[in-house]
Amino acid sequence: MTQALQSKMSEQITITLPDGATREYASGVTGLEIAESIAKSLAKASIAVTVNGEQRDLCDPITQDAQFSIIKLDSDEGLEIMRHTVTAQLLARAVKNLYPEAKLAIGPTIENGFYYDVETPKPLSEEDLAKIEKEMRKLKETNAPIHKSLNSKADTLAAFEKRGEPYKMDIVERADQEDGFQLYQQGDSEFIDLCHGPHLPSLKHVGVFKLMKVAGAYWRGDSNNQMLTRIYGTAWRNDKELKDYLHMLEEAEKRDHRKLGTEMGLFHFQPEAQGSVFWHEKGYLIWQQLEQYMRRRLTAAHYQEVKTPQLMHSKFWEQSGHWQKYREDMFVVPDVVPNTEEDGPIFKEEPKEFLALKPMNCPAHVQIFKQGIKSYKDLPIRMAEFGCCHRNEAHGALHGLMRVRQFTQDDAHIFCREDQILEESIEFCKLALDIYKDLGFDDYTVTLETRPEQRIGSDELWDKAEQGLMDAMDAIGLEYTINEGDGAFYGPKLGFIIRDAIGREWGCATLQLDFNLPERLDATFIGSDGERHRPVMLHRAILGSIERFIGILIENYAGKLPLWLAPVQCVVATITGSADEYAKEVHQKLLDAGIRAELDIRNEKINYKVREHSAVNKTPVLYAIGAREAEERTVAIRRLGSQAQNVEALDKAIESLAQECKAPY
Repeated sequence: MTQALQSKMSEQITITLPDGATREYASGVTGLEIAESIAKSLAKASIAVTVNGEQRDLCDPITQDAQFSIIKLDSDEGLEIMRHTVTAQLLARAVKNLYPEAKLAIGPTIENGFYYDVETPKPLSEEDLAKIEKEMRKLKETNAPIHKSLNSKADTLAAFEKRGEPYKMDIVERADQEDGFQLYQQGDSEFIDLCHGPHLPSLKHVGVFKLMKVAGAYWRGDSNNQMLTRIYGTAWRNDKELKDYLHMLEEAEKRDHRKLGTEMGLFHFQPEAQGSVFWHEKGYLIWQQLEQYMRRRLTAAHYQEVKTPQLMHSKFWEQSGHWQKYREDMFVVPDVVPNTEEDGPIFKEEPKEFLALKPMNCPAHVQIFKQGIKSYKDLPIRMAEFGCCHRNEAHGALHGLMRVRQFTQDDAHIFCREDQILEESIEFCKLALDIYKDLGFDDYTVTLETRPEQRIGSDELWDKAEQGLMDAMDAIGLEYTINEGDGAFYGPKLGFIIRDAIGREWGCATLQLDFNLPERLDATFIGSDGERHRPVMLHRAILGSIERFIGILIENYAGKLPLWLAPVQCVVATITGSADEYAKEVHQKLLDAGIRAELDIRNEKINYKVREHSAVNKTPVLYAIGAREAEERTVAIRRLGSQAQNVEALDKAIESLAQECKAPY
């Protein structure tokens, strides 16, 4: 221990606990010692601490006044720390024990689990996972303490060079520091790993885990580098949590919109149109019903619908700031003079200007706003567009309807005065939540995403914008959490996260409060004083990408969409050929009542028809028609998901079904 540190540790520091109480300790006190001074039971349950908002290991000395809190395993932070310990201390060591020549790369946590990249003489396969998992359990049972040491760059490099770990050495060499490298070790083993921490104090705190799959990954994501094996796993506090998670994965696989979309004949994808959807008739019927519903909602909320160009000059994106931030994700084409010579070069000259397929609609809506003089009495102007946008997403990021390159937003921009921000924000929140309720989503959370590091505009404007959104949340009584630094580059954002039938969360609606784009794109209105003023822009979407939201709906309902959204609402299926003519009459009456219906008079058994239309196509209602039904002018009604069959008079059945098929708004 240095003389400076000894002197520092002789000082007294003030520790402020979460309840506001303060305690005095000698400088250099550890988190574990503070926990023990409060209660032995608390120390036993502690796995890490937070000091002035920063997570620390229990063994770290605290040398200055600090806000202090304990992290336990039952918290989200505790679960994250446990998963990181499982990755770095169990998975990595198990791999080294089983494959001594293995070289370790990185092992971060991810949503619901972790992964570790390793290089082995022979690439690992799914068959290796059981053996690795068994070794991990063996290590866990030792309950070994985990020790941490701080090391210089030179010592850290020497330690990993001795162990033949080139990837760890690469991480250290690239680090912009000369000391403070944290190495973790289990008990008295020779195994060490480099990590920012914190880790569990010992392996006895590790819960349950399961290795899930392997995949290939390039070191640092560069295809010119070595291909590594990526081992994925999941970890939880107890068996119940693990079992629930695995059940959720099974349910998610059954509900996969790509699988259901193919089975139900809704859409497909092809390599020749990467990231773009081929909508079939039935899939496009879902799209149309959703869009028409949203259009009715927008009309009632006094939005004016517009349509703007797909291709716009790059100067608009430069002025708005999107060009500087999103240029690599935009599809850009040269704006050239066409060649009129029969045998000349393709271009008369090198293109100096560019057009871009719009990745969002904001600058285009400002151009419409700027046409003609706007008065303060004209505001708010709520401008909506089902705008088709393009973003050059990476091939590996594309995922069915959930991540595409061509998508349509239920986008809108509200141009308003500052004194209208509160009312417009409240009305948007009410509208969004009403729509989610209609679509079957009552469980949601709200986030306020604040100024990012790279942004435009002054801190004064950002203060005003963030406060405006907070005031709206407080006025409407919505609870929210703050996500520091996650706002758009031009303004803070409210994010609405809905939870589906199996507990997954989907970020959907957003409201962004923007003082900056009207300034950059020179939008003005004439105020009551006769002078020009800048409007405030509220960027807002509720569904977000319509493609993605349809994917969410399919998975939420496992393909069994509500009647008003189902592409086919009723199938009329015959039991015997003698009922064909009556079945045709029933089918026509359904169509006349505005019900989307199909007729199945194939020479197939009724059980086959029921299985095809119910189990595969997820048709909500099936009318089974036999000789008796034809004679009595009735229908035998089968509902999707029910074994019961109800017989009703034809006209009564159709009248009742027509009411059920009406959209909620």
